Amino acid sequence: MKSNYKPQPIDTKDVQLSDELNALVEIVAKNVHEVWAQSRIEQGWSFGVERNDVQKKHPCLLPYENLTEEEKDYDRKTVLETLRVITKLGFTIKK
Repeated sequence: MKSNYKPQPIDTKDVQLSDELNALVEIVAKNVHEVWAQSRIEQGWSFGVERNDVQKKHPCLLPYENLTEEEKDYDRKTVLETLRVITKLGFTIKK
């Protein structure tokens, strides 16, 4: 089955986040991981050195602090892009 799907995300290259929003990135990235991990555990997944979809094992079912920088960067990029698109669309986030 071939797909003609071509992702077209909103271009946020021109968006500069404030220092206040940049300071949120690590906090929100950790929470993103916690929500993902909680959902996986509720679905019956547990930690495994290697990912195994049949046995529901995943190597990232660890506390955020124990993840590799590569795995943390995945969550950070998700948060950064979310904050950028919110800003691009004209919304503001206030404390």
